[in-house]
Amino acid sequence: MSDFVDLIKKLDSSTRTSDKLAALELYFQQNSEAEIGYMVALFLGRKPSRIGNSRELRAWVLELVDIPEWLFEESYAVVGDLSETLSHLLPERPSSQTLFLAELIPQLEKLKGAAPEERKAFMQNLWLNLDKDARFVVNKLGSGGFRIGVSSKLVMKALAKFSGQEEGVIAHRLMGNWHPSTQSILELIREPVSDDLSKPYPFFLASPLEELPAEESLIQDWLAEYKWDGIRVQFIKRKGNWFLWSRGEELINESFPEFEKLAVALPEDVVIDGELMVFENGLPASFQRLQKRLGRKNPGKKIQADYPVRILAYDLLERNQQDLREEELHIRRSQLEALVDSTAFPELLGFSESIAFSSQEHLETIRLDARKLGSEGLMLKRANSSYQSGRKRGDWYKWKLDPFTVDAVLIYAQAGHGRRANLYTDYTFALKNSDDNLIPVAKAYSGLTDAELIEIDAWIKANTYEKFGPVRSVKAELVFEIGFEGIAESSRHKSGIAVRFPRIIRWRKDKSPGEINNLDDLKCLIGK
Repeated sequence: MSDFVDLIKKLDSSTRTSDKLAALELYFQQNSEAEIGYMVALFLGRKPSRIGNSRELRAWVLELVDIPEWLFEESYAVVGDLSETLSHLLPERPSSQTLFLAELIPQLEKLKGAAPEERKAFMQNLWLNLDKDARFVVNKLGSGGFRIGVSSKLVMKALAKFSGQEEGVIAHRLMGNWHPSTQSILELIREPVSDDLSKPYPFFLASPLEELPAEESLIQDWLAEYKWDGIRVQFIKRKGNWFLWSRGEELINESFPEFEKLAVALPEDVVIDGELMVFENGLPASFQRLQKRLGRKNPGKKIQADYPVRILAYDLLERNQQDLREEELHIRRSQLEALVDSTAFPELLGFSESIAFSSQEHLETIRLDARKLGSEGLMLKRANSSYQSGRKRGDWYKWKLDPFTVDAVLIYAQAGHGRRANLYTDYTFALKNSDDNLIPVAKAYSGLTDAELIEIDAWIKANTYEKFGPVRSVKAELVFEIGFEGIAESSRHKSGIAVRFPRIIRWRKDKSPGEINNLDDLKCLIGK
């Protein structure tokens, strides 16, 4: 495990992509196939089951160190990360045992569901025999909170250089139901063919549009579609079996059993890329409606009836055992449209129609009206584009609508995490109700410069009038413009409203608290 700990330290200490790539390549060169397999699985999001929740881990450490709980809370508030706090509290010592991922992760998985005393004994033994850096990594793994600032694309690139395979090939072979305990990763990425019927393709992702193509090229060479706010999926039918994969590589058949009927109606050997959404009265419903279905296993007939789902198909990736991704987009979509039209369940599968437009101005008008249909904006796709892997700029773009915005006042603040652990950077904002009382409406922590964060942090510390654990109540004086992508009614929120993807647009130093929006202004945006 020492090599893995060193890798984490190198990746965490550098912001240069070339340094991170070099560290990954060196790790692949110096470690066994088993170690590489577990490392890649981790970096692609396949985390082991956690061995303890934050409350348990904290209690287990406090048994080993002689400090009061209040001191732990103060330490945690300063550090801002539980795993790092726990690793610092234990006495410093050199590691007396070497653990490898191929040994540690199976042990963590084996302890899933074990009695608390057994899990505690395992973690305490590790803590007492590892140094601070190794403890930190173990804590991240044991708490289920392992994240590292390295994209899957960079891991694929390093694997490609190490193995001599193409990135796109590796990305595809690492999709689906493989596990490092049963499959050698080097065999997996070098084998020419896989017999895994469930294996999806890597998703092709659109880039944000910065500038429209020249008008002549736009009209001749590009296709436009609406951009929908659901979850991206691939629906696969091969040899009588069907599989529904989310973009996060989760197999979600159990959450959406109604697609069994679609699988029966579709011909054999098809892979469809599309957006899964709740549809009501023939139109896509808000994402909040879809959330009622996400993560729910084996939903009953009432849930299925109350939140009916449908896939709006974008692309056809496979037909009759043939990989179609290198075909031009307009050819793939022509085949897809014919396939959808011939399917007997239009309530479960629709086709994302291309939008006819005559000019840039016409397309802009269409985009501005997209919200009336429940759309987030437009997608622009080059008509002759292949279906690539990951986010490749040049062929697919997303042209989103400008966000909804309101002016709100800061009322609560909490310290951030990682490099922001010593700054108050997580904020709660409020609007006025009809009685001029402040009602919380959104939490946000992105959108400000480092200089602004430092300035606001100093103001928060000087203008706190109450503390609730790590949260501070502050004077309602600082006004911010808050942007968000969607809005819906919600019985779970005091305001009666839920906003989607809130973020800070700017600090409104030019406005006073008396000029913020009221709750009715926000409610008027519902349905727009």
